[in-house]
Amino acid sequence: MTPSITQTSAPVADSHVSFYADDLTISFNQNPTQFTDPRTLMMKMTDHMLQANWNVKTGWSAPAIIPYAPLPLDPACSVLHYGTECFEGLKAWRNKKTGKVHIFRPDLNARRMNKSCDRIALPSFSDEEFVKLLLKFVQIEKRFLAWEGEVEMADEDDHDFLYLRPIMIGTTPQLGVATPSDAMFLIIASRIPAYNSKPLRLLASSPEQAVRAWPGGFGAAKVGGNYGPTMRPMSAAAKHGYDQILWLFDPERRLVTEAGAANFFVVWSTPAGKTEIVTAPLSNGTILDGVTRRSVLELARERLACESLEVIERDFGIDEVVKAHEEGRLIEAFACGTAFFVAPVAELGVDGRDIKVPLESNGKSKSYAQTIKKWLTEIFTGEVEHRWAAEIE
Repeated sequence: MTPSITQTSAPVADSHVSFYADDLTISFNQNPTQFTDPRTLMMKMTDHMLQANWNVKTGWSAPAIIPYAPLPLDPACSVLHYGTECFEGLKAWRNKKTGKVHIFRPDLNARRMNKSCDRIALPSFSDEEFVKLLLKFVQIEKRFLAWEGEVEMADEDDHDFLYLRPIMIGTTPQLGVATPSDAMFLIIASRIPAYNSKPLRLLASSPEQAVRAWPGGFGAAKVGGNYGPTMRPMSAAAKHGYDQILWLFDPERRLVTEAGAANFFVVWSTPAGKTEIVTAPLSNGTILDGVTRRSVLELARERLACESLEVIERDFGIDEVVKAHEEGRLIEAFACGTAFFVAPVAELGVDGRDIKVPLESNGKSKSYAQTIKKWLTEIFTGEVEHRWAAEIE
């Protein structure tokens, strides 16, 4: 059995500002999951979780990595009644050549989670300390990634990853709509399947019937309230063969926001012959500041943008997409996010008809999305050195 390890801390940290990685204690699970190949553990949670508690008077407790277990929550706690919670999602990848593990741009997840916490009246923390704790947690759980030990690396496992889920919940045990005076920060991990195996069919929503997010709302915060209410209409769309809903708002302009829980991009030619890669803007707060979205934009501007190709963030309506299709100017469309990665879109259901989005004969999207996806994969897996990849020691 692996003994429990306790790390002592320097007594300089201010617990009212943040939790601190130097305060971390580790208690290893004495009954770890037994397996030969972690690829057989799909949807299985890993053996540990990271936890830190907060109180408005005493600040943050020392963070601890402990055996994964159910949480003892008071039935009156804030999260159960008023939805005081937010979360993040990111992945750990193993470099097939070196065996080292990388996390993609965790500093952006830390920054976004702090913004979500602020939106939902939960405590803040240091972005830097968040990243340090995340790396320490993955160091403990990296055996759940393929290619460790006796597992042989295979080309078809290029997208093997460990999904990481940081969470913040309000835990004040008191009924009444009020800012929580207690909170809990957690990090858990699981193996989940890759969701980008086939081109997507998206159904454009009716803004008169259902709206996922709106200007001035909380669409830019990663909170459960952005996801739970979408499940019923998404289930209805699935019954008609669609993978996700392409969410629109504004009944007149029918502006495009997100594809399910992923950011949406369209590539078209303008009537003047210029190529544009277009996605909805962050300015009105209706979409999430996706880490993959931001990375797609930055790579496209850095490596693709030129006099004949422009990368644009602006409001655009589904009618613009339909018109581009009708005039033969629609080049491709794709969704991107932590779960979907970069997934081509094959069809758009709009006003009772299906619009075919151009795909290459192999069922993959045309060159722009595939090219960017290749660049991102190389960074994710550490195949190329890049400032965006945080490496686990």
